[in-house]
Order: sequence, then C-alpha cells, then structure tokens
Amino acid sequence: MGLKIIESFESSFTLEKNAQQMLFKLLTSKDFIQQITSQLPCQKLEFTELIFQPVPYSKETPKGMAKEFEQYHKSSDYIIINVPPNFMFKAKIFKPSRLCAIYKITRD
Repeated sequence: MGLKIIESFESSFTLEKNAQQMLFKLLTSKDFIQQITSQLPCQKLEFTELIFQPVPYSKETPKGMAKEFEQYHKSSDYIIINVPPNFMFKAKIFKPSRLCAIYKITRD
C-alpha cells in the first residue's frame, strides 16, 4: 500500500454562531486554561480566538497548517493546541472533525 500524495486540501470552514460561542466558552474556561498552563512555564494564556483545521502534510504545508498560521507555530509567544474531541462534541461541531486553537502566552 503506497502513500497518497495530496496536492491541495480545502481547509476553510465556517461554524454556526452558537457552536462557535460554545466552543470559545469551553476553550476559555478557567479549568481548561489551568490544565494547559500546568504543563507550560507560564501562568497565563489568552485565547486569540483563532482556530484552524489541520491539513495534511505536504511541500506547501510542512507544518500541517495553512501558511497564515505558521507564524504562530514559529513564535515562542504562542501555543497551538488540538481542540479536545469532547469540546467539539459539546459544541456540536462534527465538520471539520479536528480543529486547533491558538493561545498567546502571557509572561509576568
């Protein structure tokens, strides 16, 4: 079985307003923020309200994300996390099946 090379991948999506509000509420909850910061050398995170669908790795997308999000991957001031599947389910988001969220690291 060989590898299938994907030349292009449509990563755009839109979320229903209620689904987006629920997802953002979950992503900014105090408990979730504490869970993330407990694994980082920082005390505070700020959700940037930037979310994206991961894309297959290719020559054009070596980081698995659209080019406009690579600046956050390269910066030590930001962290990119996979949105937990249970958050997607609670927000009733089924397409896309995976999302990533970007947080700004706040250093004191």
